[in-house]
Amino acid sequence: MKVREIITQCVYYLVLVLLVIFFLFPFLFMISKSFMSDYDLIASPPLLFPQEFTIRNYFNLFDSEMIGWLGNTLYVFCFNAFFVTFSSSLSAFAFTKLDFKIKKIVFPVMMSTVMIPGIVTSIPLYVLYNNMNWRNTLFPLTIPSIFGGGAMTVFLFMQFMRGISREIDNAAKIDGAGPFRRYLQICMPLCKSIIIFQVVSVFNGVWNDYMGPIMYLDERSKYTLGLGIYYRFLQQTDLGFGANDGAKMAAGVVFSIPAAIVFFVFQKRLVDGIMIGGIKG
Repeated sequence: MKVREIITQCVYYLVLVLLVIFFLFPFLFMISKSFMSDYDLIASPPLLFPQEFTIRNYFNLFDSEMIGWLGNTLYVFCFNAFFVTFSSSLSAFAFTKLDFKIKKIVFPVMMSTVMIPGIVTSIPLYVLYNNMNWRNTLFPLTIPSIFGGGAMTVFLFMQFMRGISREIDNAAKIDGAGPFRRYLQICMPLCKSIIIFQVVSVFNGVWNDYMGPIMYLDERSKYTLGLGIYYRFLQQTDLGFGANDGAKMAAGVVFSIPAAIVFFVFQKRLVDGIMIGGIKG
């Protein structure tokens, strides 16, 4: 039995190692290509490792325009992270801790919006923002976050707040704390895990967003990083980067690293947030 268990474990780990190599190979290949010279990039057969190591591709990547795109992306992220977290948690507090007459009507109506596909609302929203003269501005990517970030975000906060003891809330009421003070000084400190989960989710959504910027942004100075990289490297532009495969690979590495770092740093919080929504939902 021991020999059989050892063989089973060896096969199990061998399969896992092969799967890891299979899924990581494109990313590792991209990293290797980003450090290759122009001669190594066009070598035949293709090289797996650079013969002439260089970081010139990364120096060619960063310029004032790219830094401006990064600034736009970080601005959209910070705006959305604050307002989505604030408005959705405030709405969840009202639904879970307060009693008001139309509560049983508003909540089902809000949750029913989950069944509406996002692609269905894209054209009406485009027409609306165009009539408001918001095209070619960052308003369509930021202002909607003031209204909660979607029903599922509110629902996720509600599921977490339902686990907060009512005795704590009642004790604060006896001490004379109003609703907003109870929300700010009691609920929010206890919601640290779900807040981190929400901020990380907003970061991933903003960092990887392509459809929103390409719909509303025309001026190059207003691009976010994802859209800017697309137009610079995947389309032939007058900047001369179209044929520079090394710069393309460097852009892919730079674009991938922040999302990977955020995931590895906060992976426990992400799993906790998913479990909260899955178990309590």
